[in-house]
Amino acid sequence: MTDILAYGGLFIAALAAATILPMQSEAALVGLLLSDAYPPWALLAVASAGNVLGAVINWLLGRGIARYRDRPWFPVKAETLAKAEAWYRRYGKWSLLLSWAPLIGDPLTVAAGVLREPFPVFLVLVTVAKVGRYLVLAAATLALV
Repeated sequence: MTDILAYGGLFIAALAAATILPMQSEAALVGLLLSDAYPPWALLAVASAGNVLGAVINWLLGRGIARYRDRPWFPVKAETLAKAEAWYRRYGKWSLLLSWAPLIGDPLTVAAGVLREPFPVFLVLVTVAKVGRYLVLAAATLALV
């Protein structure tokens, strides 16, 4: 039961961190890595799956609710989305390699949906970015132990 809670909690933290919610998943991953109770590859797989799924949710939000961007309840501030769209128009699909980055990553994934980036391209680039970030974090954490 403890394993399910640990993996489930990490998955939820990683998923929420990749959406427009203001959360971070790195502390959960590092804590579980330092506990030495779970295989690092399994933690990386769970965190990556959750984080990529969160980015997919953002892409779907961008695809479906762009027409509501002027409404007060729209989940991304107009100026934040405008900056992300400008960045995305300038650098194109390759900007998705920064989808792991705080502050700009989540709006970039929404902008990719708004600007109709094809899903297979989106998924590959976001997966590379998200898995790469967690690999670097895990390697740094385990190197210090």
